Amino acid sequence: MALTRLLRALPRLARMPAPEMLALSYGGFILLGTLLLKLPVSVTRPITWMDAFFTSTSAVTVTGLAVLDTGSDFTLFGQAVILCLIQFGGLGLMTFAVLLLTALGVSVGLPQQVVLREELGQSSLKGLRRLAMLVFRIAIVCELAGVALLAIPFIRDLGVAQGLWSAVFHSVSAFNNAGFGLWPDSLVRYVGDPLVILPISALFIVGGIGFIVIGDIWRERRWRTLSLHSKLMLVGTLGLILWGWLTIAALEWTNPATLGPLSVEGKVLGAFFQGVSPRTAGFNSVDIAGLHDASVLVVILLMLVGGGSTSTAGGIKVTSFFVLLLTVTAFFKRRTTLHIYGRSIGFESVFRVMALTATSLLIVLTGIFIVSISHDGEIFDLIFEVASAFGTVGLTRGSTAELDTTGRLVIILIMFIGRVGPLTLGFLLATRVVPRVRYPEGQVFLG
Repeated sequence: MALTRLLRALPRLARMPAPEMLALSYGGFILLGTLLLKLPVSVTRPITWMDAFFTSTSAVTVTGLAVLDTGSDFTLFGQAVILCLIQFGGLGLMTFAVLLLTALGVSVGLPQQVVLREELGQSSLKGLRRLAMLVFRIAIVCELAGVALLAIPFIRDLGVAQGLWSAVFHSVSAFNNAGFGLWPDSLVRYVGDPLVILPISALFIVGGIGFIVIGDIWRERRWRTLSLHSKLMLVGTLGLILWGWLTIAALEWTNPATLGPLSVEGKVLGAFFQGVSPRTAGFNSVDIAGLHDASVLVVILLMLVGGGSTSTAGGIKVTSFFVLLLTVTAFFKRRTTLHIYGRSIGFESVFRVMALTATSLLIVLTGIFIVSISHDGEIFDLIFEVASAFGTVGLTRGSTAELDTTGRLVIILIMFIGRVGPLTLGFLLATRVVPRVRYPEGQVFLG
């Protein structure tokens, strides 16, 4: 009977709009992960359904916020489940579905292609299978390279078996910008070890820059022939890395709770890692709760900006932030067009960025308001938690485990919106409706 109902529902699912199908697929995968993590074979001690649900959502949305210690509260099987949730959630469920169907010789239908287009942030259906293959190949190459590099220090410290597993887990988690680690202090113990800090930094920077940019670099290999999107992403990423690195170094250099006790090399590495990690990676090599308030504001801004489109990162995206800055600059210079690197940016793109930014701020502010009602904690810490959830970052100042059921549900919803919401919003903004009636222009006084 249940199978009959499912078969009858399949045609309706095929006709479902792309945003709804995408959200439904992520929601279903989160529920599957919840069931697997609740199994006795997954945990070393009994956990609640809320703990399993929160962990599954955090893994699928590649956020990294945790209410349990991944290394001690989950068995090897449970850790493997979390790793699979991270991999599928980071690269995209539809990407894996298309690859599987292609491998089986099954043609990918138009509804599935539309969903894949939204998940990969494309404006057309052209070349989607090729892009899906590119995403998969880049992920495999980068993650294997990460395992090879991280195995050296981890085997040195943990032995062969545990060292190899730690290398696999952290490589996949880093490339997918998930921030899940096997130690309760994240990577604080390795703050001055370049054999750990540099490979993990490279993994989440590459994973967050966007697969389209990597493919464009591989094909063109010259700055002049790169697309405008790739140029904006590379310049924006480099600028944010330098700004975050130098700002954290300047603010935390003498802080006894973070960089103060370290050597000069340790301070440089620690400032670099903590300056690039907030852009959705979620790992920390210093105590986040010990950061100065000014540094916390810098981290919040980096978390909200995030990484690149068609990447494993979250946030409003670097290109959106870049277009926002260009729009402000054009306004004060009294320009009517936006142009950079010999290309112009249309007003439709500006409207999308404005809508995305306004919606993102509204979601974050609403989340802060509700969480502050349900949890009587330090407001600065709550702002940090909500921004981390929306940017799918995973950094925390210690408030995540202290939240009540309402607070956790709000964080779960914001993590889900942070991963799926921008894709859905992009679909809505890409669907233009031509007005039947044009009204005379009115004047509104601003400022």
